[in-house]
Amino acid sequence: MAKLSLLVAMSGSLCSADSWFTGSAEAAATAKTVDGRVSVLRDFREWAINVNDKVKVQETIVTGKDGHAIFAVSDGSTFEVFPNAKVVFRKNAGNWRDLLDVMLGRVRVQIEHLGKEPNPNRVLTPTAVISVRGTIFDINVNDDDESTLVEVEEGIVDVRHALLGSQNVRTLTAGESIRVYRDEPIARRLDKGGIIKNTIRVAMEAVAVAIRPGGTPGLGNVGGGGIGGVGGVGDTGGSTTPAPPTTAPAPPPVALPAPPPPSGLPSLP
Repeated sequence: MAKLSLLVAMSGSLCSADSWFTGSAEAAATAKTVDGRVSVLRDFREWAINVNDKVKVQETIVTGKDGHAIFAVSDGSTFEVFPNAKVVFRKNAGNWRDLLDVMLGRVRVQIEHLGKEPNPNRVLTPTAVISVRGTIFDINVNDDDESTLVEVEEGIVDVRHALLGSQNVRTLTAGESIRVYRDEPIARRLDKGGIIKNTIRVAMEAVAVAIRPGGTPGLGNVGGGGIGGVGGVGDTGGSTTPAPPTTAPAPPPVALPAPPPPSGLPSLP
């Protein structure tokens, strides 16, 4: 009987602790910036989120096609939710290290260190479990096949397959990315995401230069107005250099030879 009473008391304490954690302001996320349609699901209804509103443990954040918001938690870490996303905040109330469950769309997470100590957190998706200790990374869950793209901007991230066993793990460092598919082991070949992004950016800039009048990026039209419309060296802002003539001058007339004398007449000496 005494043991039963102890178990009941312990269970009650655990329930009280879970209830405190779920309803605690320190456990909530605070909206720092909000643009477009950003909502939280409560009682199966969407309620608009405004700046400084709180999102409680186990609540779901939903963004529309123009929705974007940045949320902060008590340790200074932040997560940024992009358009057409669905994210559950601290779905596992019994483990405060489980920060987010990303069901759909893109999220950018920045985990702050606890002083000089690591700050272990996890982000879960339908196909991946991402473990971090203080870093910046992006997660994008595809709507069609639930594949997860993980891109690391700073720090180190461990990516484990959520469905194919705990041994299927890859470690990513800054500039690396990987995509996790539902029915495939995590690829051994990592994508140097930073290099690829930079290559694409340079190519797009080259195309923009090719189709831009003048063809010189960042310089504008160079002439009497200087570079980018600012007066050049020696330019006082007055008159500009006259434009060259659009047509070339006509060539001088060509002298024709004298006609020969009529036939049958003697030539004059």
